[in-house]
Amino acid sequence: MDAAFTPEQSEIRRTLRAALSKGGPPGPPGRDDTASAAAAGPGYDPGLWARLTGGLGLPGLALDEKYGGAGCGVTELALASEETGRALVPLPLFATSGLAAPLITALGAERQRAALLPGIADGTLTAALCVPGTALATALALTGGDAHGTWAGGGRAGGIQARPDGHGGWRLYGEAEQVLDGHSAGLLLVAAHTGGFTRGRTLLFLVRAPDADGLRRTRWTALDETRPQARVQLRDTRAELLGDDPGADVPAALAATGRTAAALLAAEAVGAAAAALDRTVAYVKDRQQFGRAVGSFQAVKHRLADLYVRVQAARSAAYYAAWDPGEGALALAQCLEALRTVAGEAIQLHGGIGFTWEHAAHRYFKRAASDELLFGPVHRLRARAAETAGLFAPAAAVPAAPAAALADGPRAGAGAGPRPGAREAAGV
Repeated sequence: MDAAFTPEQSEIRRTLRAALSKGGPPGPPGRDDTASAAAAGPGYDPGLWARLTGGLGLPGLALDEKYGGAGCGVTELALASEETGRALVPLPLFATSGLAAPLITALGAERQRAALLPGIADGTLTAALCVPGTALATALALTGGDAHGTWAGGGRAGGIQARPDGHGGWRLYGEAEQVLDGHSAGLLLVAAHTGGFTRGRTLLFLVRAPDADGLRRTRWTALDETRPQARVQLRDTRAELLGDDPGADVPAALAATGRTAAALLAAEAVGAAAAALDRTVAYVKDRQQFGRAVGSFQAVKHRLADLYVRVQAARSAAYYAAWDPGEGALALAQCLEALRTVAGEAIQLHGGIGFTWEHAAHRYFKRAASDELLFGPVHRLRARAAETAGLFAPAAAVPAAPAAALADGPRAGAGAGPRPGAREAAGV
């Protein structure tokens, strides 16, 4: 693997970092400059989004050129995600380009791709993926999932249900509890169960918001205000089937999207961890205690060195996942763990000011905790990756002891303990 970036990839990173530095990254210690943008109606700064889309073509990086995209790939989008993670600026980039656009590209009919992807590429259309309840990580096959998509609803009750309306369209019923940027997205991709209980299957549907009938969207007060979430309720809402094939393998497409999304999230986490470490290093260089900088103490140097190694190892994993999204889940686990550790140490090393809730250091900690709740936890990401890779073969069945031997009990003079070999036969 050649880990060196091309001049074009390096330019994407440099240009985006410069643009985000003017668009409201974390301000000086003790102040959060993105709070107003996150609390705004859409959950992000529309002016910044317009600059990133119009001048840089950010949401269209991985889209085909015939749809108005840049024709790049996952690597370029991951580099962009690393920079947005570094700045922790609220943007609808991940929900639109990381989740919705790949599904439209994979499953959508040509007429749907031609109608929707150009708007995504130029930033005029944002999109969100709606899955029932709180099953996002399961739907993306990051921590579970199955080939039938039973997380979408059992066909009798719960989840999101779809039925034909008799006029070539569909009607949706149900709700999704945690939809990233769901309150402001102009297009919703809804995973719904259809076909009844015995012949049910999961399909994806398009709902054009906010004019859809029977659609209600409520923004939650989320732990991480830079990644807005909403509850989406569907009550006899008209929808359009994504693609022309009702037999499409939607769970497989969602799993493929999940691998790419994991690579993007890993890059985001690395950017956030690196920024938290940089801010902490800058602080301990300036903070004076006992007549000298806090960073000059050997114990502090050791802690910072350990954090640096963690960030660099996580960055290597994230870059490898960007090159090979099949390793996205493992990279995400390592990067989330690194971000959680660095964010916690950042609060500690900032001392008394770091423990105040309004300090910018808490934004990194909130991002780490929120991402683990949404896409993890870390041990389940690793367990799922190991299961998918077939690392753990099923245990061999232990042959049952003969019934006669069990009935005889201990022989005379042998005592009350088990006979030789009995513990091995029992798997002890």
